[in-house]
Amino acid sequence: MSLRDWFAARKKATLVDTEREKREVADGLWTKCTDCHEPLYTKELLHNLNVCPKCGYHFRVEARERIAQLVDSGSFRETNVELLSIDPLGFVDSKPYVQRLRENTAARGPGDALITGKATLEGQPVSLAVMNFFFMGGSMGSVVGEKLTRTIEQALEARQPLIVVAASGGARMQEGTLSLMQMAKTSAALARFAKAGGLYIVVLTDPTTGGVMASFASLGDLIIAEPSATIGFAGKRVNEAMLRQKTPADYQTAESVLRNGLIDMIVPRPKLREKLSQLLAMHMAPALARVTGG
Repeated sequence: MSLRDWFAARKKATLVDTEREKREVADGLWTKCTDCHEPLYTKELLHNLNVCPKCGYHFRVEARERIAQLVDSGSFRETNVELLSIDPLGFVDSKPYVQRLRENTAARGPGDALITGKATLEGQPVSLAVMNFFFMGGSMGSVVGEKLTRTIEQALEARQPLIVVAASGGARMQEGTLSLMQMAKTSAALARFAKAGGLYIVVLTDPTTGGVMASFASLGDLIIAEPSATIGFAGKRVNEAMLRQKTPADYQTAESVLRNGLIDMIVPRPKLREKLSQLLAMHMAPALARVTGG
């Protein structure tokens, strides 16, 4: 075989391999890592809680998948399911807001951008609120604010710890000022919860930004983040334009905000359930000691 023929055969084989990889990715057999670009066997990725086993990149996950990862199997009971978003302003951009709501509900299921409920975590009762970035970017509208406020109040009434998993691009612009009001409403509810001695744990995932980060997501007694999660208020480009200078490469990452004291710890997703269980047990220990006289 001549050198030219060898190169031609090699090129053909490469094209065949590339087409096969594309088909397998399209069929869902393989998933390409967003960070290291390595092809990952989808079943292995799911088994590893959607964390790349090669580079540790944390893929974004749906709210219901997150709940299944965190709480005891079969223990979750959803609350506030009757709350549904409406269009108080008759808002239209590239499409009507009501159409966006219908499309997102059809694609992601009911629950808006926040799913709330009660469950047990390693046998310990908790109130839980998990944001869904895949529903309109996890934006906080009136329903998200109301569902969270009710969950805070329900946790207070039940004397349960509250765990919130945040993932959001910020306030929902289609609801205007009504959306911004949710920042104050949720923060006020958390102030009452804190005054009563409730334990509030926040888990910041990629991304947690805007009005969500500027309100309830930054008010936890304990604030945990996943590795490399984007955490901040305004976006990097906006801040660079305002500062008129380049920001560091790790700007607004979990690692950066940890160094600057905004969060308490970074916990990889495969260890998150165990860490939350430990923190809940530490919180319960003094109460148990008082009951038992220890």
